[in-house]
Amino acid sequence: MIRVLVADDEPLITAGIRTVLESAADIEVVAEAENGRTAVEVALAHRLDVALIDVNMPVLDGLSAIEELRGLVPTLRTLVLTSFGTEPNVVRALRSGAAGFVLKSCTPDELIRAVRAAYGGDAYLSPPVTRLVLDMVTPAEIERGHRASELLGTLAPRESEVLRLLAEGMSNAEIGRGLSMSEASVKTYVSRILTKLNCSNRVQAALLVRDAGHS
Repeated sequence: MIRVLVADDEPLITAGIRTVLESAADIEVVAEAENGRTAVEVALAHRLDVALIDVNMPVLDGLSAIEELRGLVPTLRTLVLTSFGTEPNVVRALRSGAAGFVLKSCTPDELIRAVRAAYGGDAYLSPPVTRLVLDMVTPAEIERGHRASELLGTLAPRESEVLRLLAEGMSNAEIGRGLSMSEASVKTYVSRILTKLNCSNRVQAALLVRDAGHS
């Protein structure tokens, strides 16, 4: 079972998410939180796999909660919940280690897919706004762009090919088909790439590509 925390200050939203997620046989909502501070406390008190965290919450906002959780519970996969993916701070969440974000207007099937993807170690961005999120990154400062380019320059040619498709939002299976590789081989390459680039997840690697001006 995938053990999930739902953190949102609107009880109706929380109840709806619980209903959707628990319609899946492999997902269980084991905890809820009405603000970011409670979300952090709950995450420390329960064994959780994935946390769905709203951006705008009282006491401690969702982005600050995600940043705290990254340090306190590094194995916890976090997904940002947002009403519409235009908040500039969403990029802050992704850079802080969030596994991606989903729109509150998404379909039940998409919400379930997002949780499963996060649990499986993949990043998840709601498809309609994937490009929007990457474009929300302000132009990288020259120094940061140089650092990103230097890091990307440490990759072997095949690793660069995998990263290019990863940055386009492709799944491991899609990358495998595109490069005539097995999915297992792609996973190995992705793990190696993340280690070389010092990235905690696929989204951070994609943003690094963006910083370097390769997308």
